[in-house]
Amino acid sequence: MNDRDEHDDRDDRAEHDDRDDRAEHDDRDDRAEHDDRDDRVEHDDRDAREARAEHDDRDAHDNRDAHDDRDAHDGHVRNPAPHAARPVTEVTPPPPRPHQPPPPGPRAELGIGMVGYAFMGAAHSQGWRTVGRVFDLLLRPAMNVVCGRDRDAVTAAATRHGWAAAETDWRRLLDRADVQLVDICTPGDSHAEIAVAALAAGKHVLCEKPLANSVAEAEAMAAAAETARARGQRAMVGFNYRRTPAAALARRMIRDGRIGTLRHVRATYLQDWLVDPEAPLTWRLRREQAGSGALGDLGAHIVDLAQYLAGELLAGVSAVTGTFVRERPLPTGGRGPVTVDDAALFTGRFASGALASFEASRVAAGRKNALRIELNGEHGSLAFDLERLNELSFHDHTEPAVAAGFRRILVTEPGHPYLEAWWPPGHGLGYEHTFVHQARDLVHAIAAGREPAPSFADGLQVQRVLAAVEDSAAKNCAYTPVAESAPAPESASVSESAPLPEPASVPESAPVPVADNPT
Repeated sequence: MNDRDEHDDRDDRAEHDDRDDRAEHDDRDDRAEHDDRDDRVEHDDRDAREARAEHDDRDAHDNRDAHDDRDAHDGHVRNPAPHAARPVTEVTPPPPRPHQPPPPGPRAELGIGMVGYAFMGAAHSQGWRTVGRVFDLLLRPAMNVVCGRDRDAVTAAATRHGWAAAETDWRRLLDRADVQLVDICTPGDSHAEIAVAALAAGKHVLCEKPLANSVAEAEAMAAAAETARARGQRAMVGFNYRRTPAAALARRMIRDGRIGTLRHVRATYLQDWLVDPEAPLTWRLRREQAGSGALGDLGAHIVDLAQYLAGELLAGVSAVTGTFVRERPLPTGGRGPVTVDDAALFTGRFASGALASFEASRVAAGRKNALRIELNGEHGSLAFDLERLNELSFHDHTEPAVAAGFRRILVTEPGHPYLEAWWPPGHGLGYEHTFVHQARDLVHAIAAGREPAPSFADGLQVQRVLAAVEDSAAKNCAYTPVAESAPAPESASVSESAPLPEPASVPESAPVPVADNPT
């Protein structure tokens, strides 16, 4: 956008131009520039597709009740027995209600109701609170209500994060006329129930990753989203690391052929908050509540990011998983069994024949939130490191060897994705900005009446990859094709094709396209 004019006085950069005042310009004069600006950073001329940040699990360090984050799902028993698995194979949607669009007008309100208020709830709140003060939007997000089980805690969270009201039962959000979008920030075992009900109630939905705890639940959610899509509703899954400007720039460069035909992808996501064997047994370490461990928590992010950057989908995997600490102390006393993986390693093959390797661990001592991905092609390579998220490493292999090598691209220019609305060049962004960008992209998609990315169909495809990883690990690393499904409109689901041969005989084939973010 043309807010860069405000920065012509570059001598005052160190003072950041009193950004709070600049953020007050919600009602900027030229709303028509919204679309032009989107074209300029390529936010509107691509099919849309994205992390939640993977300190999701920091709540585990606080010795909180194992259900601190479950606050938002009314009706669940606190601290259920570790083996009391919840049925997840069927989700029966309630009868659909008419879609409730926001009232017409140049700045119509988009009422947000958020379910959950712990770590991800705080991050999403930051996004909703900030997006309308930075980007020009055709709809004005209104933080109308946040929901949690504990009345005192959710009321305090509403005050702290800027929500107008608090509820203790998520079902009441669906009856509120001032809620047009439901944002789900709860543990995975409640995603399907809330999302399917919200879509049937005529709401748009944003759901944290991974989409669900099982393929069956994800299929029900994707089906509900496709039905609601015909009524004008939109559903998006929150893979927020797509929204780092550097990752979006990498996708642009790969799409434009800067590294040529893809050959290798290697991705790691490492944390260390479970190195201590006395770290408490929270819901994230129970399969019936979390679905999986490091695989779903961290691995889902790098699977989505790898497919997004590569522009194609994984066709098959070979995997191994491990749990190193089998029992941990319960917050209520005693010890209980850990029923998820501590680490997951797997190789994969894209439909084009390109190879990939993935590593996700929550026991990598010294690694706090270390997500790194590198892509190698016939003409060059790109690498992104989340702990240096304003930078992108690029090697152009077409240059003479005497001067070639990786070079750092400082991704802070107004021509880079998302950055037309932020600070002068050289002033970096942080983790929280990915949630602002996530909110921006979803609001733009709703206003434009187009499918957001990543969609629930995309979340389902990632869930299928995770399921293939677990199947492979259970079969002593046997190569396991990713389950196939018919492509949904404007989605990146794996297309119908014959089962993939064993890796040694995989033929070269055209890649299955993945929709970009609108960046």
